[in-house]
Amino acid sequence: MAETKSLFITQINKKQMSNQKKIFYFLFFLISFQLFSQTPSIKTNIRVALWSQIDAYPELEYKEETTYSYQINELKELAPFIFSGMIYGWKFIYTPSDKQRKVDEYFELIPIQEINEITNPITYKEPWIQDNKLYSWCECSRTKDQYQNYLLWSSIQNPVINGIGKGDIKKGFLGIKEATINSVKNAIREHYRKLIKNKPKEIQGSVLIREIPTIGIDAGQYIINLDFFLEYGKIREYTQY
Repeated sequence: MAETKSLFITQINKKQMSNQKKIFYFLFFLISFQLFSQTPSIKTNIRVALWSQIDAYPELEYKEETTYSYQINELKELAPFIFSGMIYGWKFIYTPSDKQRKVDEYFELIPIQEINEITNPITYKEPWIQDNKLYSWCECSRTKDQYQNYLLWSSIQNPVINGIGKGDIKKGFLGIKEATINSVKNAIREHYRKLIKNKPKEIQGSVLIREIPTIGIDAGQYIINLDFFLEYGKIREYTQY
């Protein structure tokens, strides 16, 4: 009888240990899933946390304080702009300043192609407010062809460059766009300074955003830090001094 009771208790303990293991594995899976769902992604399914400043425009009187319509609209302008730079990239035309030739610096950034809601629909998930900013996870998936294009960009033949740019916060989305353009320009300028001894007349090429953008604010300006893949294009030299 004692042996039977002991065996029964042992079986109960084993079942309890088995249940505890199941609970442990379930909790581990749940935590891992939550962490994964909050992790930025770049390759196939792009997932980026973007934000819009809530009180960046004190001159505006918000009538819809609880709806954050201005910030939502700004996010819906920002996300396609950033995703286009990640999926298709931009062409650039750069003319370095040359005081001796009385040439002003010129830089132009041209979308290779802009994403659309049919091919690359964007979803906005899990919005939250932090540090007086309205955040949202913005998600967009590459097509198979776009993923293959990303792999081509990321080949060893294309160097990686980095640039930091600034833009006026009062301009809202246009300020972030300005900061992005300055980021590309600064990255291009610093890269080619190391390669070319004499200032060229014009440099052409293309860039693709390779990492999650870092966007911040300092002294009334947006600051964006971007890494790019660089695809070399044409370099036009001056024919004579």
